[in-house]
Amino acid sequence: MVPEDHVEIDKTESIEALKGKLLSDFSDKKLMRSVLDGDKKNIEDGKLISDSIDLGVGSFTPDLMFEKLVNNYSLTEKMYGQAFIKQILGYEPGYLKKNIHIPEFKKELKNVIKERIKQLKKKGLVDEDGFVLDKGLELASLVLYVEELDNLMPEGYLGNKVNKKKNLYGDKEDFTKFKDHRFKDLAIRKSIKKGIRRGRKKLLAEDLVAYKRKSKGLVHIIYAIDSSGSMKGGKIKQCKKAGIALSYKAIQEKDKVGLIVFGNEVREKIKPTQDFPRLIKTIANIRTSNETDIASTIQQAILLFPNKKVTKHLILLSDALPTKGENPEKKTLKAVSRARSNDITISFVGIGLDKKGEQLARKIAELGQGRLYKVSNLDNIDQLVLQDYFSVV
Repeated sequence: MVPEDHVEIDKTESIEALKGKLLSDFSDKKLMRSVLDGDKKNIEDGKLISDSIDLGVGSFTPDLMFEKLVNNYSLTEKMYGQAFIKQILGYEPGYLKKNIHIPEFKKELKNVIKERIKQLKKKGLVDEDGFVLDKGLELASLVLYVEELDNLMPEGYLGNKVNKKKNLYGDKEDFTKFKDHRFKDLAIRKSIKKGIRRGRKKLLAEDLVAYKRKSKGLVHIIYAIDSSGSMKGGKIKQCKKAGIALSYKAIQEKDKVGLIVFGNEVREKIKPTQDFPRLIKTIANIRTSNETDIASTIQQAILLFPNKKVTKHLILLSDALPTKGENPEKKTLKAVSRARSNDITISFVGIGLDKKGEQLARKIAELGQGRLYKVSNLDNIDQLVLQDYFSVV
């Protein structure tokens, strides 16, 4: 006997196949496959490059890195963090701190750093001057992508979002009288139950029930990341992962995602697209510097959205008040009003905002008819961004 609450599955698909579908446009298929197959060495290289970008490391220069470590280890550890130093050297931080002044150990460290960077060059991930090449950036973006999906998939944060519009090719939801429907939409079990309740020995046309369908609604969403200096390190990394999660889910849902990277000016911009590889490579390469200009970001978003009837939504992520120009708060709210007049809604994800920053963020969300999310745990940013996406209909 079939359980009452069973779910019929028409088609199954592995997570790896799903990844491959969205990543099929990556130029280096061998590199992509190595990451998806869990190649430990390539994954470690990708993490190292990704962290170097997040921490503002300009290039992998062995002599300079060695000098920083031995001249002031405590300051270097504070700047780059224990995880990054361990990725470069392979030693536990406590062991390093204890032995950093021993001449023989210093010599060993210098050789370890040179060999590590030599291998990055040999693989074509950085150039002769230690600057990250396109292949290195692609590897970093692939590793970020796989890490983020592995984190969210088991928790169910990549489920479907739907709105109430009828659509012949939407998801099965609720029931209606069978009339001019496709045969595959016939709810057989529901129809039989209805006939039994009516005392039928044979089903009549009036007993037949069909599935209603809901569309997913076309959404154009722009993800705007504050890349000012205060976002350096863990903040920017988690915002990148959230951007990858959003891009993955929205494109899977046939929606389009745009990107704005802003600091004292708009540094990167991509109009809403379904080009997933381009999005995550750009996200992976975001670097931090300087102050914050939210008003220009909103004005740029207005230009990037299409001039047609689709749902247009902007997600702003920042950890501070706008600081550029005269009266930046007034300028920001004016830009929000202009966005609303162009049918754009705005949500704000605030990371550790002070009282004044939270007040402005709340005004932006209220005026933009969006939502305010206050981040208390950096690890939850991706969930908040997806929650906001699911709320847009």
